[in-house]
Amino acid sequence: MTDPLTRLRETALALPETEERASHGQPTFFVAGKQFAQFRNDHHGDGLTVVCVRTGGSDEQAMLIEAAPETYSRPAYLGPSGWVGVNLAGEVDWALVDDRVARSWELAAPRRLLEAGGR
Repeated sequence: MTDPLTRLRETALALPETEERASHGQPTFFVAGKQFAQFRNDHHGDGLTVVCVRTGGSDEQAMLIEAAPETYSRPAYLGPSGWVGVNLAGEVDWALVDDRVARSWELAAPRRLLEAGGR
């Protein structure tokens, strides 16, 4: 079984102009200086392994968590900004994770990257 952080790095760093650096002690991915994904493993003892990603806002966040609470959660600190945590423990649907990370990248990326064809 692939380590979730290793697999997440493959996905995130394949997107244009991304970089990884620590933010608040967590492996975090940025595009043009804006955060779009953060890996968390047992963050503040919550027992979860997740990737935190952007959504279109609090309505989309609420809909995702309500529709699939086993997959999505409201992450500490980032939750009030509409982010969700996507569960990376157990049997992970990597196609879903890849799509959520790419969508988060699109929400953070500058217009010039999106106009150049995006992902």
